[in-house]
Amino acid sequence: QVQLVESGGGLVQAGGSLRLSCTASTRTFSIYAMGWFRQAPGKEREFVASMGWSEGQTQYGDSVKGRFTISRDYAKNTLYLQMNSLKPEDTAVYYCAATYGSRWSDASAFEFWGGGTQVTVSS
Repeated sequence: QVQLVESGGGLVQAGGSLRLSCTASTRTFSIYAMGWFRQAPGKEREFVASMGWSEGQTQYGDSVKGRFTISRDYAKNTLYLQMNSLKPEDTAVYYCAATYGSRWSDASAFEFWGGGTQVTVSS
């Protein structure tokens, strides 16, 4: 079992940057693959980015490639999402998630979820 808490959301102008953090309450952080998903009002939850058990295993959603970067600090049990060149369409609640499995872009495969943090990008 792992508990996840996101932080770092807020209001930013288009073109700006934010860094989201997700802290995991577990002594076995390294065994989980981690991901970021987002959900805008009236829309389905969307895959943003994920990272497997090593630094080289990353995936990104098409809409954020080249703008967002996922990373994790194993010593701090923390997952990050650096978001640059933000657009109004990036406005959503962002969720951190963890999984034992290997389907890292599929929200249904993630067993553990944080409560989300709101990101609002103004035009």
